[in-house]
Amino acid sequence: AKAAAAKAAAAQGPSKGGGVEIKKEEDVPGWYEQVITKAELIEQYPVKGCFILRPWSYRIWELVQRWFDGKIKDLGVENCYFPMFIPKCYMEKESDHLDDFAPELAMVTKFGNSELDEPVAIRPTSETAMYAAYSNWVQSHRDLPIKLNQWCSVVRWEVKQTTPFLRTREFLWQEGHTAFADKAAAEKEVLDILELYALVYEHLMAIPVVRGTKTKAETFPGADYTTTVEAFIPATGRAIQGATSHHLGQNFSKMFEIQFQDPADPSGKRKEYAHQNSWGITQRTIGVMAMVHGDNKGLVLPPRIACFQVVIVGVGLKASSSDEEKHQVRAKCMDYYMKLSSADVRVKIDDSDHSPGWKFNYWEMKGVPLRLEVGPMDIQKGQFVMAKRNILDSKAGKVVGQDGSVVADVRRVLDDIQQELYSGALAERDARLASINEWKDFSPQLNAGKMVLVPFCGDKECEEKIKEKSKEEAADVEVAGGLKMGAKSLCVPIENKYNVDCPWKCILPDCASGKKVERRTLFGRSY
Repeated sequence: AKAAAAKAAAAQGPSKGGGVEIKKEEDVPGWYEQVITKAELIEQYPVKGCFILRPWSYRIWELVQRWFDGKIKDLGVENCYFPMFIPKCYMEKESDHLDDFAPELAMVTKFGNSELDEPVAIRPTSETAMYAAYSNWVQSHRDLPIKLNQWCSVVRWEVKQTTPFLRTREFLWQEGHTAFADKAAAEKEVLDILELYALVYEHLMAIPVVRGTKTKAETFPGADYTTTVEAFIPATGRAIQGATSHHLGQNFSKMFEIQFQDPADPSGKRKEYAHQNSWGITQRTIGVMAMVHGDNKGLVLPPRIACFQVVIVGVGLKASSSDEEKHQVRAKCMDYYMKLSSADVRVKIDDSDHSPGWKFNYWEMKGVPLRLEVGPMDIQKGQFVMAKRNILDSKAGKVVGQDGSVVADVRRVLDDIQQELYSGALAERDARLASINEWKDFSPQLNAGKMVLVPFCGDKECEEKIKEKSKEEAADVEVAGGLKMGAKSLCVPIENKYNVDCPWKCILPDCASGKKVERRTLFGRSY
């Protein structure tokens, strides 16, 4: 009944007068569903686990895409497109790869009433689809590096609980696939891309992330190692994988015979295999942003990825206002619009016939970072009022701007909002990050909604025991869907600030690996 009520409330979007009726602090899943629906990010779709991305959310994805695409082109990456259908024989070439994706692999087995001679998989990722072509293209070291990326959708037939943006059966992403003649260049790119992913979250989304390397248990199947950026959602006390950059080594190049004549061999007979990477980021970014910054009024968009950074609303007009006053307000709104848009500020004038209060609520729900209020009294004073979306207090969140410096004033406040959102999210994340050395402190900190930095040997069996023990000790702590959840390893942080005074012994009391611990590992409950 509770879920049905949430869906019914979500159907009443802001344009129909409905606000957020579920408080974030009381029911995060219900709140999240209402916000992303009422803010017009998504619409439901009859296929389970699939959702319509409305223009408001797709525009955010376009802004992320535009920024990241420019950055990878600076690194020499080119865009391409490979078919979404992958022959089963390609998938079977890498057994670990196939085994990992098999439970969620969608297969096409027939067309019309006829069976296909060979079933084809719908792309879950494109390593196997692309590397057969790479083997045809590479004959000499001069044919390398290959640096390709494609923007596309993939299908992973999730059987778990699906959540819009965070875990869906079809999702948008980019996937980069590169091949190098030497290992050092490949490994450098892994970290270059990882840093770009970190900046998508920190620079664009105003969300702090931990850069790290996955443990063996969490490494991408077929990769030598996986690097990751891990975000945190304070409202649920759960981490979420933000994006991954994998060093595949020579595993796939040996399977697909991506090889070239070794230039160091004078006989010309010795062959060398390419060193490969793959890397990807998805529409999950939008869901993480909504969960971290959203409040009980709706979305809160960081200015750098806001569809509109500024909405201009005329105020202070009454039925008794003169035509001249109405004209002055309209003309001044248009004046500000022209100045801001010509300065590359994404701006919208709301000149609809709704009341100012309705407009305020509507654009607050949709998360527009800054509202300009322009009224007859403001015009007389040569000023305007700026209302910051991230601060709902009517006094603290309002700033007066001057008519003669509208562009400079707006840009300054937008920069302030971006920094305030990041600083707030960072402070909240850091307050939920605990460094511990003994098992007795593990579950109490985890159950308090924190991530924990612990000495960990990296052994797969130990990791499974930690997951089971923390699940048993979860007490009454529940996650979305009412399921108890153990902790998993998130990453081994790269930055030294997360590795202070690390003991040499694994935190698991009955650890039998005998391995000496060198760095702390970040554990937490995760989406």
